[in-house]
Amino acid sequence: MKIKKEDLPIIMQAPNMIMRSQQDCGGITLGYNELPAGTDFRPLLKGLANDSCHCPHWGYVIEGQMLIFYDDGKEELVSAGDVYYWPAGHTGIVKEDLKFLEFSPTKEMNDVLTHVGKRMAELAG
Repeated sequence: MKIKKEDLPIIMQAPNMIMRSQQDCGGITLGYNELPAGTDFRPLLKGLANDSCHCPHWGYVIEGQMLIFYDDGKEELVSAGDVYYWPAGHTGIVKEDLKFLEFSPTKEMNDVLTHVGKRMAELAG
């Protein structure tokens, strides 16, 4: 299977933000995301265990920076050119406009995205 990033289905879109993913490619979701500086995942993950993402992710930062906060108190800045692994138990905030390619287990990713969708609706309401 191959697919152009522009052909990945859009799962979330807002001004200056687009998240695309193809689910269940052998149990993995392929994602290509563009997020503006200031995007803060902490309010969106509130209500999950430790108010953090329980889905592991593997990926590559194409451009920009994101500060990751782990449940154990550690912090890590990922930047353009970095390959990363974020285990379950993390959240983050985009420090510079970000483009990244990501691979995540489909079931866990769907659970987190369902929660994020509900939180977005609550915060908008």
